[in-house]
Amino acid sequence: MDLPVHLQLVYHEETALARVPAHPSPNSFIVGPAILRHGNRTQMERFLFPIVRADELWCQGFSEPEAGSDLASLRTRAVRDGDEYVVTGQKVWTSRADEADWMFTLVRTGPPESGSAGISYLLVDLTAPGITIRPLRDMTGGAFFAEVFLDEVRVPVAHRVGDENGGWAIARTSLGHERSTSRVALAIRYRRIVNELVVLARQQGLAADPAVRQRLAAAEIDVRLLGLTFGRVAAAVARGEEPGPASSVTRLFLAQFEQRLHELGLALTGAAGMLDAAAADVPERGRWTWGFLKTRASTIGAGTAEIQRTTIAEQVLGLPRDRSEAGRP
Repeated sequence: MDLPVHLQLVYHEETALARVPAHPSPNSFIVGPAILRHGNRTQMERFLFPIVRADELWCQGFSEPEAGSDLASLRTRAVRDGDEYVVTGQKVWTSRADEADWMFTLVRTGPPESGSAGISYLLVDLTAPGITIRPLRDMTGGAFFAEVFLDEVRVPVAHRVGDENGGWAIARTSLGHERSTSRVALAIRYRRIVNELVVLARQQGLAADPAVRQRLAAAEIDVRLLGLTFGRVAAAVARGEEPGPASSVTRLFLAQFEQRLHELGLALTGAAGMLDAAAADVPERGRWTWGFLKTRASTIGAGTAEIQRTTIAEQVLGLPRDRSEAGRP
């Protein structure tokens, strides 16, 4: 948008306050910062304006059947063939892949045992020959995820962001922004949701119940902490710094907070929470039941809660590394 970071934050805050519909491709605001920081001028000119305008939608191809939380063990292979890479492998739990035009993905360009040192960051046109996308249905009944199969897909070397085998650091930029600037408006949206829970408690005749009041107070504390934490991250980004440790802390807190909110919402709806959204007596068209089911995955997607705790323990608190991960008995 040709705006400095602090005005971008204002833009996101104001659109959230005005209840403007979210950008149709949230993953765009994960790949965008990576291209800005690590891409070349040609890539910026080609991709950034279509990202902002939503002319092209994006999905993130990181997780694999045997490389989810342990992302550095991914197996999707990219072999250099002149000015192209030939990519073969599979990605899974890829959000919105069935409606995306492009996928930013991590591939192995180093030896099989190279770990994070042999990974490259590619931008893949999902209309290219050799790509198959199969939607995956979740417990809400929706198909928000998909698995993506790549069978000798040719990707121009010009669509590699950064150096060959240098993708791991770029992925960390992507994930840091996934957990930071792109989520600033969430504090405002969750402030509104907590207010709506208070209204729901009154409508259900439960506002005077001491146990309910205690849970509403906890939600109020949590939403204020969320806003303060997002503020810390936004201030770091506005200073030109990486989101840093606060991004992992925020990711873990947000995942658990989302679950607690919808557990409370479901509890307030009572037995009606078991009804289908189309039923006549279900409060607010079943939004709390749907949200409860949807947020079961909050502590899994974008880095499991267990992985986030390990990252915080080792990289933020400086605790000894997990012995099992280090390969020691």
